[in-house]
Amino acid sequence: MADGERIIQINIENEMKSAYIDYSMSVIVSRALPDVRDGFKPVHRRVLYGMQELGVFSNRAHKKSARIVGEVLGKYHPHGDSSVYDTMVRMAQPWSLRYPLVDGQGNFGSVDGDSPAAMRYTEARLRKIAEEMLDDLDKDTVDFSPNFDESLTEPSVLPTKIPNLLVNGSSGIAVGMATNMAPHNLSEVVDGAIAYIDNPEIEGEDLLQYIKAPDFPTGGIIYGYE
Repeated sequence: MADGERIIQINIENEMKSAYIDYSMSVIVSRALPDVRDGFKPVHRRVLYGMQELGVFSNRAHKKSARIVGEVLGKYHPHGDSSVYDTMVRMAQPWSLRYPLVDGQGNFGSVDGDSPAAMRYTEARLRKIAEEMLDDLDKDTVDFSPNFDESLTEPSVLPTKIPNLLVNGSSGIAVGMATNMAPHNLSEVVDGAIAYIDNPEIEGEDLLQYIKAPDFPTGGIIYGYE
């Protein structure tokens, strides 16, 4: 054994429990499940924030997807370019999100499952609705935390003015838990939110007067609904 090293006697059962809990929480908080406050997983949040930092707003020209992916990958999300690009592509697909957040230009796949073109061929910019979710970041509305190498900071949550988790839904599989929430119509959600503010004791059945059913981006038929 080298100088300065020491062996610690531990109970393997306790150590495995502790390590598994730490791993589970890391997956739940940092990767797989959305934050209920803004409805985003870290990779979604980082893509939108990176696009804002690049200045690719809805009233400006599209920028190469590879440039956006490089910005996010190098500064905020060092977990492979495919995860970043796939996330941005999904946020641009009108059949994947009820309210797309990215305005894509080029081949971003199809509802039939065709793959998008490589990132060097496509371009993207933020949609107006995404800008509303990023608005007021510079006004100390949310906490910022260090990025992976502590050279920059990134928002721990976005100050979204829109209830993104309700309107766009979310799905994810973590360790020991999962989520699968359907999207809903924005106007109905706003009406439901107003009703809840006016009456915090409102029952779920009464909220159904305002938010009647999920609102999927590709439409659908509800059977047995009167």
